[in-house]
Amino acid sequence: MDLAFTPEEQQFREDIRAWVKDNLPADISHKVHNALRLSRDDMQRWGKILGKKGWLGHGWPTQFGGPGWNAVQKHLFEEECALAGAPRVVPFGPVMVAPVIMAFGSPEQQQRFLPGIASGEVWWSQGYSEPGSGSDLASLKTRAERHGDKYIVNGQKAWTTLGQYGEWIFCLVRTSSEGKPQTGISFLLIDMKSPGVTVRPVRLLDGECEVNEVFFDNVEVPAENLIGEENKGWTYAKHLLSHERTNIADVNRAKRELERLKRIAKTEGVWNDARFRDEIAKLEVEVVALEMMVLRVLSAEKTGKNSLDIAGLLKIRGSEIQQRYSELMMLAAGPYSLPLIQEAMEAGWQGDAAAGALGGFPGGVVANAPLASTYFNMRKTTIYGGSNEVQRTIVSQVVLG
Repeated sequence: MDLAFTPEEQQFREDIRAWVKDNLPADISHKVHNALRLSRDDMQRWGKILGKKGWLGHGWPTQFGGPGWNAVQKHLFEEECALAGAPRVVPFGPVMVAPVIMAFGSPEQQQRFLPGIASGEVWWSQGYSEPGSGSDLASLKTRAERHGDKYIVNGQKAWTTLGQYGEWIFCLVRTSSEGKPQTGISFLLIDMKSPGVTVRPVRLLDGECEVNEVFFDNVEVPAENLIGEENKGWTYAKHLLSHERTNIADVNRAKRELERLKRIAKTEGVWNDARFRDEIAKLEVEVVALEMMVLRVLSAEKTGKNSLDIAGLLKIRGSEIQQRYSELMMLAAGPYSLPLIQEAMEAGWQGDAAAGALGGFPGGVVANAPLASTYFNMRKTTIYGGSNEVQRTIVSQVVLG
């Protein structure tokens, strides 16, 4: 196993770094480095910049308009973007549904949907979880009944991330109640502007409406929007979930946030506390270990060996690391870990404006605004994408049989 990058790969990294430096808007990078709120425009603006270059679908093969990069190149691209302060690519289109359309969609579906995903023009949402059907996704109840050349969809999806911005949504729906629960599920693509689709944002502890409930009331969906075969959606869902769980690990963001943690510790005067530095050192070891796990997978792929099936393990460790660095940031700033108060943000008392207005007041530094918001938001990471408890059971079954 060779974890060292070749001279060619190092040059590729330098080329990516130079391009990102020249093309990433400074205002967006500033927001990312300081955990300030990203708007829909911020996220889509960066997505369209990548799309124009042909890199929004950076994991796509050339036959579908992607750059055809290997696993190592994709990793280096993601790392350089993260370290530069680029927003995470909103994954639902290019990272999640696109591979399903490529693998199981018809040529007509590929020609219809992939260009809009690749350009960043069309915002996709994910319709998987439901009330009572999260980690036990096979128990979902949203129904789709076939009537001639269309399906009639009724039901509800929950925790739909950024669904308030969605233009299309890929959904798991129940088309049969016979046999095992997994055998009666189908994969539908639904236009969110269709009559009968209602999106209701849910305000979370961090003050943001990041997730939504989506209701389907006799929504008509053309049968041509069915991916693959009816009642085979569980197979397609598993293909997608492996991409989601690997994406959640996000070792590159962890490396960037580790450096932010160090900046906060130095700003707040706790860097000289040996015990606190011990906690940072332990976190850094965990981040390096996660990176080594990712590089092992890349090394296996590069040498033509079977890639290690450790998506669940990456998800477990990556999500726990995200929670830990947010906890340490809160501890470092202490009482100056500003909570997110929407009215105060809008009035300019938190974030950039506060940093300038409050002079040397520690709570006014941009790095601390708003740490409490980040902490609250990160509590979800061990639950979504399949809770860590369930993932541990899956990993133990793989290892122990």
